[in-house]
Amino acid sequence: MLKLYSYWRSSAAYRVRIGLALKGISYEYVPVHLMRNGGEQFSAAYRALNPQSRVPTLEVDGRLLTQSMAILEWLDEAYPQAPRLLPADAFDRARVRSLAQLIVADIQPLQNASVVRYLREQRNWSEADTAVWLKEWIGRGMSALEARLAGDGVTGPYCHGDRPTLADACLVPQCYASRRFGVDPEQFPRIHAIERACLALNPFRDASPDSQPDRDS
Repeated sequence: MLKLYSYWRSSAAYRVRIGLALKGISYEYVPVHLMRNGGEQFSAAYRALNPQSRVPTLEVDGRLLTQSMAILEWLDEAYPQAPRLLPADAFDRARVRSLAQLIVADIQPLQNASVVRYLREQRNWSEADTAVWLKEWIGRGMSALEARLAGDGVTGPYCHGDRPTLADACLVPQCYASRRFGVDPEQFPRIHAIERACLALNPFRDASPDSQPDRDS
């Protein structure tokens, strides 16, 4: 069985949980509390698994995979049963990856806990100044994503056509995080419609932060 080292509120771990749920793959959930005791991800035991001290880490028969996008693509290759997370056509695959990377490379890193911690502890930013900075950059990224989705006829009920893909596995966690930082996805009509379509599906609900065993720990 696969073993997923995860934190309930981590966007990156949330993406992988969605991929696993869409594929119907069973796994053992191992919580790594990112806030308790200075962060369990910095423990020697966890650093031995993931020297970057981040979640998720996926353990597969003693072998380790890190980075959510690499894990999701591995899932699609190792478990090719439907639903596929990436389309068959090369151009369509590139589009889905582009949408996903807009989120995971351009938006999410700026809201990462390590970045926020640095701004507050090393740069002495106040909570109010940090909140303004987060809203500005998350808002810019979400606006760009909305324009990409709304301006392309390939967008359907989901980011790409009529079934969820890798891009949707990234979009839904970003919407959840955006709300935490004061950027309401409802101001972006196409993003919000896709989020609603995804959350109507059991795999997305099962993977949600509020459904995780470490939610109240």
